[in-house]
Amino acid sequence: MKQVQFSAGTAGGKSSQTPRLQDDFYEAINADWLKTAKIPADRPATGGFQVLVENIEKTLMTDFAAMEAGDKKPDNSLLIEFLKYYQLAADFKQRDAAGAKPLQPYLKRLANIKSLADWQAQLKDWLLAGLPAPFDLDVDADMKNTKVNALFADAPGLFLPDKTYYAKDNQNGPQLMAVFKQMMQQLLTKVGYSKPDAQQILSQAIAFDAQLVSHVKSAEEAADYSKMYNPQSFAEFTSHSKEIDFASLIPALIGAKPEKIIVTQPKFFAAFDQLVTAENFPQLKSWLIVNIVRGLTGYLSNDLRITSGSYGRALSGSKEAMSQQKSAYYLAAGQFDQVVGDYYGRRYFGPKAKQDVHNMVVKMIAVYKKRLQQNDWLSANTRKQAIVKLEHLGIQVGYPDQIKPLFKQFKVDSNASLLVNALHFAHLTIVDRFSKWNQPVVRTEWEMSANTVNAYYHPFRNIIVFPAAILQAPFYSLKQSASANFGGIGAVIAHEVSHAFDNNGALFDEFGNLHNWWTESDTAHFKKLAQTMVTEFNGLPFAGSQVNGKLTVSENIADAGGLSCALEAAKSEKDVDLKAFFTNWAKIWRTKAQPEYLKLLLAIDVHAPAKLRANVQVQNLTDFYTTFNVKPGDKMYLAPEKRVNIW
Repeated sequence: MKQVQFSAGTAGGKSSQTPRLQDDFYEAINADWLKTAKIPADRPATGGFQVLVENIEKTLMTDFAAMEAGDKKPDNSLLIEFLKYYQLAADFKQRDAAGAKPLQPYLKRLANIKSLADWQAQLKDWLLAGLPAPFDLDVDADMKNTKVNALFADAPGLFLPDKTYYAKDNQNGPQLMAVFKQMMQQLLTKVGYSKPDAQQILSQAIAFDAQLVSHVKSAEEAADYSKMYNPQSFAEFTSHSKEIDFASLIPALIGAKPEKIIVTQPKFFAAFDQLVTAENFPQLKSWLIVNIVRGLTGYLSNDLRITSGSYGRALSGSKEAMSQQKSAYYLAAGQFDQVVGDYYGRRYFGPKAKQDVHNMVVKMIAVYKKRLQQNDWLSANTRKQAIVKLEHLGIQVGYPDQIKPLFKQFKVDSNASLLVNALHFAHLTIVDRFSKWNQPVVRTEWEMSANTVNAYYHPFRNIIVFPAAILQAPFYSLKQSASANFGGIGAVIAHEVSHAFDNNGALFDEFGNLHNWWTESDTAHFKKLAQTMVTEFNGLPFAGSQVNGKLTVSENIADAGGLSCALEAAKSEKDVDLKAFFTNWAKIWRTKAQPEYLKLLLAIDVHAPAKLRANVQVQNLTDFYTTFNVKPGDKMYLAPEKRVNIW
């Protein structure tokens, strides 16, 4: 599944002196906040998005504590099961007493596997149990027939965040790998391996990880959706391995032999037979051990939980692990995400706000339609098809009408460990996912919970989704002016609409099918325009490094189109206040982040840093210059011929 999300990208905000807004709009608008804001010790950043996350966290934790105390009543059976799971997660007395014991059956199971053939014999049950493998099979909408779900095959993840970290000239790579080694050495010994065995397992696992690097995509390569669709026949795909019997495994998982498998990383599967071999099994087995221990120790004792998070904290720059109660909340809320989201949406998001936001979405789409009708660089046929796509755009606001049926299967066994319950739920989820193969796609199904501070566009379904959590100040409030709301949630809405026409979204038609509806000349012209956006951001200095314009181009196109469209909508209001519009745009991006987190996002995030999202996009709009009297010589001034306007 490919969601195109709105949030991410952060800014440091280290300036000690307030600049003129004509020289640094973001810093000037957010000056007071940047001077006083503090990053929580257990988080990598704070800011517009993060503060909302923290507030929702506090609200829901308070409500759930009241339910556990009997002061509030859960209003449905699904919420009761969530609370039981939350209680298991928060019972650190029991978790500490059990230590690593809940993990031992899975490590014993792996220890008894002596060869690749042994592993192959139980591979179906292994995958259905949610245990790691050096490949990934998933079910999602067929990108060229999105009415039906197809089988996808993908490569596994690496130990480091991206393949670029393994490059010889990347100084962060060796430092992070050292942290990873230290963490895994500690975890392996804590769960029962001797120090020599732990060292050998870790050495072999890292060797296998290193073999994967040259065959998997970087974040920049993965950002190109057109390269995801590589259908292979059943015979072609199953021939990729002499050792793994894909021809038997796949029908056992999905119940039939598929005509095709959509391969997202063909280069990886072309090399699969050289990576997964009988001779290489010791390294693969160690890789499996490391991934099992790394992935599951967060469900065990507090000591193991804290240790297993040390690598993540090094990546993000967070100074401390989350408290026990907070970590339990996030673990449980993550498992029961739609149940928690349903409670939040119905309890804290009223029908008046839902209707108001829906009306704003409809208005934004109408503005977009008008802009497409008046577009002067698309041919008539392409313009017509773009409008058809816009008219088919699905709108989802607040929270879904129904929770996924899967959650009705989640029954907590309070006598079993947290880990046993978690893996049981993982099994149910995986079985449910494979059961959807060759079944109709449910276009209206939500893939983000209502308590998530974000929004997304789904190109395979041509829908935009706005969870309740983001529909509050500073993004949106009935107490804010219409202009401020357009500079916040209005820009978010139009950003998601713009994703339907960014360099990736433009490849998909009104039904979400990967289908070229552009003329050849229009495609060529659009690519030139997209390149101007790449150029505008590429190489901009930030956090001791530079922005990758190609990695971030889709989000930058969406930001530009979204802000421009929201501006037009704001200007159509009688009481338009462009200062409020632009000011709120800068406010929603205010962020402080740890240096480590900034470096990580620059390497892997498809979003540009928040400060640059705030500053660069306004430089492309004439109304910004007239509203704030920005003139040549000011640092925010960009010559008209350099301003980028696509949608």
